[in-house]
Amino acid sequence: MKIMTVVGARPQFVKAAALSRELAGRAGVREVLVHTGQHHDENMSDVFFEEMGIPRPDHHLGIHGGSHGAMTGRMLEAIEAVLQQEQPDVMLVYGDTNSTLAGGLAAAKLHVPVAHVEAGLRSFNRRMPEEINRVLTDHLATWLFAPTTTAADNLRQEGIPEDRIRLVGDVMQDAALHYSALSDERATVLERIGGGAFILATLHRAENTDDEARLRNIFAALSRISQSTRVVMPLHPRTRQKLASLNLVFPNITLLDPVGYFDMLALLKGCSLVMTDSGGLQKEAYFFARPCITLRDETEWVELVTAGANVLVGADPDKIQAAVTAMAARAVDFRGDLYGGGRAAARIADILLAHGGA
Repeated sequence: MKIMTVVGARPQFVKAAALSRELAGRAGVREVLVHTGQHHDENMSDVFFEEMGIPRPDHHLGIHGGSHGAMTGRMLEAIEAVLQQEQPDVMLVYGDTNSTLAGGLAAAKLHVPVAHVEAGLRSFNRRMPEEINRVLTDHLATWLFAPTTTAADNLRQEGIPEDRIRLVGDVMQDAALHYSALSDERATVLERIGGGAFILATLHRAENTDDEARLRNIFAALSRISQSTRVVMPLHPRTRQKLASLNLVFPNITLLDPVGYFDMLALLKGCSLVMTDSGGLQKEAYFFARPCITLRDETEWVELVTAGANVLVGADPDKIQAAVTAMAARAVDFRGDLYGGGRAAARIADILLAHGGA
């Protein structure tokens, strides 16, 4: 059985690490890895392959930059050519990026069955490019691997046939559990930033970085919070560029270049609180029993909000600061098994091999 996997962005490398490792241990399976190049610099791409032992891509397309339509179109054309060359039995895609949609659409047009890992997530905000990507990918996929019961229910409500939906759990929990001990041995970021309590913050979504008012409000809140509790922030290249273009400087915040997966796990385990607009980091905070404040108006991971482990604050500085105070006083129960207990990759592999790619 030949499985072609398309990845392109940092969160997909983490997810692929878990499932590629599982597939490598299965007899009769060959995985062909295609890297679109969507995230292409060393800190956003190469370091993940090196640290996590992900096989080097069989095909690196080198596609990045440009508008959503231009990027997706170039990826679609290039992936189609690779599909025609490799003739896989299954196309495997992850998440909600332009790489996801391009991989799924190219395969569907060539009648190659599509397996979508992290299917069924919905923000119900069609202004998000990620929402468009995941909805379209779900509706052309053959296997929809849902990470949560809410995601599976979303698919049913959209009329997806029951036999295409598989509730498997979240492969990001597989990765976090597998690599946690290695991060303790190999991560160096805590030594670099020095000791003491800190809040971990990240910000990269276009809804925040491309809206000047939201960007200013969020950083103003983080700067204010950092006067009493240190804020450590690995800075996404897009966010760094936006701050520079607006000549915004926040000396109170400890800004880092993007960090590898082991360093990010160390920051998660070392912090007291997470503040982010990342979907993956919201879950990873839960995996390591850290409360999370989400700098968005909605989240796909609604079970975290229901559990009291996550609170939505948008870009309102007063709400952000109030949430930090409230979370410090809140006792959160992190014992719930919301994401499959670290067996998602094995479940996905079992299903694909049982169907033989047909």
